[in-house]
Amino acid sequence: MLIYSGSVSTRLQFISKFILQEQLGITVTLTTNLESFQSHDGPAINYSNQPTGEGSFHLQNEPLLFEKTIREQQVICFPYNEHKAFFKTENSDFPFDIFAASFYLLSRYEEWLPHKEDMYGRYAFDNSLAFREGFLDIPLVNFWIQDFGKALQHKFPQLKINQPAFGYTPTYDIDIAWSYQGKGLYRNIGGFLRAPSLERLSVLTRIKKDPFDCYEFLRDLHHEYKPDPIYFFLVAPSRSKYDKNISPYDHNMWQLIKRHARKYRVGLHPSWKSHENIDLLKKEKKILETAGDTPVWRSRQHYIKFFLPETFKRLIEIGITEDYSMGYGSINGFRASVASSFYWYDLASESVTTLRLHPFCFMDANSFYEQKQGVEKSFAELTHYVEQCKKANGQLVTIFHNNFLGASKKFDGWRQGYAKFISQLQQ
Repeated sequence: MLIYSGSVSTRLQFISKFILQEQLGITVTLTTNLESFQSHDGPAINYSNQPTGEGSFHLQNEPLLFEKTIREQQVICFPYNEHKAFFKTENSDFPFDIFAASFYLLSRYEEWLPHKEDMYGRYAFDNSLAFREGFLDIPLVNFWIQDFGKALQHKFPQLKINQPAFGYTPTYDIDIAWSYQGKGLYRNIGGFLRAPSLERLSVLTRIKKDPFDCYEFLRDLHHEYKPDPIYFFLVAPSRSKYDKNISPYDHNMWQLIKRHARKYRVGLHPSWKSHENIDLLKKEKKILETAGDTPVWRSRQHYIKFFLPETFKRLIEIGITEDYSMGYGSINGFRASVASSFYWYDLASESVTTLRLHPFCFMDANSFYEQKQGVEKSFAELTHYVEQCKKANGQLVTIFHNNFLGASKKFDGWRQGYAKFISQLQQ
């Protein structure tokens, strides 16, 4: 596919490659030479506001992809094919500038602008266009791309399109590996004095299994249904208000990491304290690599705490190439309105980075703590996301925590619900 534009920007290169090459399987070439464009024998897109002939697909452009500043954009949504769209066009072969609109959502443009923060200092989800306009629960960009592909094929009947297939990646955050085990004498004595518990005594005397221990359950589930999971380990060397993990230097914790790294993909779950301390971030990565005896290039932010561009720049600096934080830590849905991985675009430097972002759309803690949903309603919501990702030929990424899938009475029913979900998904 040859694309003509009055100028070729890094933004345009990024989004045209994502939409056409990655999502539709169409090789892309961009040009600013009108004469060679008009003489081109093959499918072509005129991404400009001037006519170039009837043989090309005309897509009028918004100025967004040719700007080098970050400013408030005028975004007005309108109904389109049972969904919503923005950056409307006139006298065009497609009703809106899909390149600019998709870039706006994938780059998280709105998060670079001044905004309200939530109680944890994160970007508050109710700032977002997706939440305000009611499309947070669908991978809107994927649906746009499907429609765009059909429009291109209508214009060019011989054009072959090859969309990615649906896929599922279960991921687990191991924030606190055990409720009692591995916490040491003083923490357990203090915990017992605050809340006397026969369960604690039974676990510490090895009469009962720790209620947060779900590792054999997950091992058997993965063995039977063959998903390819990722485990993200919090390995903060010291505790803090939001970092209450088992010490990575505890023998049992060290062995837990080693066993999982031997069999599964593992990633770093950077501590809260490491967010503004790159030396601590490097240390945690080294701890995980040493314990697991494996290089680590995957991560997901603890509490989904990240700021643009600082967080992602630090991850790149320490050698992280895949991040699984693109979602909200307080509501389920598609933060970037997409169910496909994509490279992070750094608006500050106007460059495509080496960091690949893998969006998630469902986290158990969001359903339980934030959305106040029971097990049945939570898994009904998850079923909705499965259906949406399948329709979009997208990638479904979920987050579950080990404490939800163990034997804790607080999370009764979650383990059974998850087993049922996995078995039905793999059928």
